[in-house]
Amino acid sequence: MSFENIILEMDNAIGMICFNRPKALNALNNALLDELDTALDQVLANKEIRVLIFTGTGDKAFVAGADISELTQMDALAAKYFSRKGQKIFSKIEALPFPAIAAVNGFALGGGSEVALACDFIYASEKAVFGLPEINLGLIPGFGGTQRLSRVVGRNRAKEMIFTGNTITADKALEYGMVNQVCPHESLMEEVQKTARRIAAKGSVSLRAAKEAIQAGLGCDLETGCLFENDAFAITFASPDAKEGTSAFLEKRKPEFGGNI
Repeated sequence: MSFENIILEMDNAIGMICFNRPKALNALNNALLDELDTALDQVLANKEIRVLIFTGTGDKAFVAGADISELTQMDALAAKYFSRKGQKIFSKIEALPFPAIAAVNGFALGGGSEVALACDFIYASEKAVFGLPEINLGLIPGFGGTQRLSRVVGRNRAKEMIFTGNTITADKALEYGMVNQVCPHESLMEEVQKTARRIAAKGSVSLRAAKEAIQAGLGCDLETGCLFENDAFAITFASPDAKEGTSAFLEKRKPEFGGNI
């Protein structure tokens, strides 16, 4: 399937989804969200993929938010459906069975910050700008921003950002723990690809088990989280990768993970 609002690339173990509405600063509308949902299904159907990168077309924006021209046409019911659609798709990103990296190359406002927060971690260009400025439109974040931001930067900082609608620089996002790494603008994708290749060299079973254990443990107490880890640890032994990895270590060679159980 060809897309009009995104670009999907899958190269061996690394996939990339690029938001592709540069004239609208890659703003999210219903058509883009529908294509994103379909693209995620295609990535999930590809058993070779071990890491997925998200970025934006052009030199200015990752995603500059929701498409305001579309929002102005919505009543309360349409807004509820639009919000729920975005929440479900971003939850699908969060639940991917492999790591997702946001390569934020410019403005990540509103839905842009929300899709980045749904990824496992964020690398940002030095030119990146983050924020949830919906309050300035008389609205609030609707794609999970009120929930994910507070879990990443803490309750009080999230409240300040959401209540004021202020934006923050990439360096400030790094200080807040929202961003893992700030890169020179021209080398952002090089750094992201380097990390993606390092991840893609691991076994898919252990990547999935690690992600599931972390995600499951976030919503519970430590003891329960350790039980999730216990099960996930045991599951990795069902994969040939466990034998390959331990054998390679003892034999002082680089492991070659097949990735399948």
